[in-house]
Amino acid sequence: MPIAAKEKLSVGIAGYGVVGKRRRYYIDQHPRLKATAICEQKMDGSGVMSDGVIYHDNYHKLLEEPLDILFVCLSNDLAAEVTVAGLSRGLHVFCEKPPGRNMEEVEEVIATEKKHPGLLLKYGFNHRYHDSVREALRIIESGELGKIVNVRGVYGKSKIIPFGGGWRAERKYAGGGILLDQGIHMVDLIRLFCGDFVEVKSYVSNDYWHHDVEDNAFALMKDAQGRIAMLHSSATQWQHRFHMDIALNEGYLELRGILSGSKSYGEEELTIGKRSESDTGTVSEQTITYLEDNSWRDEIYEFADAVINGKSIDSGNSRDALETMRLVYQIYYADTVWRQAYNIQNPNEPKLSWQGGIK
Repeated sequence: MPIAAKEKLSVGIAGYGVVGKRRRYYIDQHPRLKATAICEQKMDGSGVMSDGVIYHDNYHKLLEEPLDILFVCLSNDLAAEVTVAGLSRGLHVFCEKPPGRNMEEVEEVIATEKKHPGLLLKYGFNHRYHDSVREALRIIESGELGKIVNVRGVYGKSKIIPFGGGWRAERKYAGGGILLDQGIHMVDLIRLFCGDFVEVKSYVSNDYWHHDVEDNAFALMKDAQGRIAMLHSSATQWQHRFHMDIALNEGYLELRGILSGSKSYGEEELTIGKRSESDTGTVSEQTITYLEDNSWRDEIYEFADAVINGKSIDSGNSRDALETMRLVYQIYYADTVWRQAYNIQNPNEPKLSWQGGIK
């Protein structure tokens, strides 16, 4: 039966931890979606949960279920593998960030995607759907404050969890540290606002936690227009912090805080300032505080609408994933010491060149 004709689309969730459960909450709120099966390695074999949802202890069993859509909420080492498997099974796929551990894994996903042009693939760059970010993007695209001059961003948390290790602190599972795990959101937003960058300089280190992944990354990035973006991604912030300053030639935008499940980044605010030629500074300044986070819901609903109505994925598609990963790896590669220590390959020499086909 064609998807558009189905009353309910059957959704499988690979990985049923904090993120998988949160995704399910919004999946089941949608009138045309229903989570029918999940997999989680902590489960004991296969069975049925008290609410009727089938469970398995691995994704191979999950993919044997009659699904229409697969949500991938797994560790980085499995993200690309399971995305490829889902597409190969004829499923529309929504995968959390990061899309993989490295460029090669993302390129493999895209190669599989191209073999299945009727399927949709979307990545969970959730910060794009926060109201402060949406309003900032609207203002930038409208031109009401002119063009971007430069951007500064800080995104940090208190540690790579946990202190003693865990998969996020091991390169073979995570692929990278705080930059790839959390800072990728800020990298994605900088790309969203500015586009792609042609030159990167950086310092990357693991001098504090001494894991084999980074706990701090500092980057200076220049785009083709000569605009500079600065980024600090940190696991030694001690107090969770999200802050982005965008200078435009007729004013500025300041994003502070981001609403999250932990509420640890403070209130989500957008300050809009208009430039003045006077010595006293800005003509006016307005701060908007956002108290409700609908980003997870809106992201899933947009994906569902594309699947049901045969639309393309315009935000968070595989090209966004590839180019954001490229910029992350440009930051890694630009630090000569880090590059040599961890054999980072030049991301500007990928095995796969992008040639359309975005679905």
